[in-house]
Amino acid sequence: MRLKDKVAIITGAGQGIGREYALGFAREGAKVAIAEIKEENAVQVAREIEALGGTALAVPTDVSDEKSTQAMAARVAKEFGRIDVLVNN
Repeated sequence: MRLKDKVAIITGAGQGIGREYALGFAREGAKVAIAEIKEENAVQVAREIEALGGTALAVPTDVSDEKSTQAMAARVAKEFGRIDVLVNN
């Protein structure tokens, strides 16, 4: 597991290639924050990761809004203790 215990934020991870990034990072052992404007999609992907035995956090985020991204980063840091990787998908 190349990413064991790393904390990754992946934007746009509620569908498409972002979802695949999130699942791939989780399979490699990362704790994954699903930063997604569509909250229901973020929750679904987080559930998929948890079903694989991984750790995930759904974080509703509008990447076009600076305050939203700051709140997302603060929440991830609070929940997981740090941020190691950011994938701006």
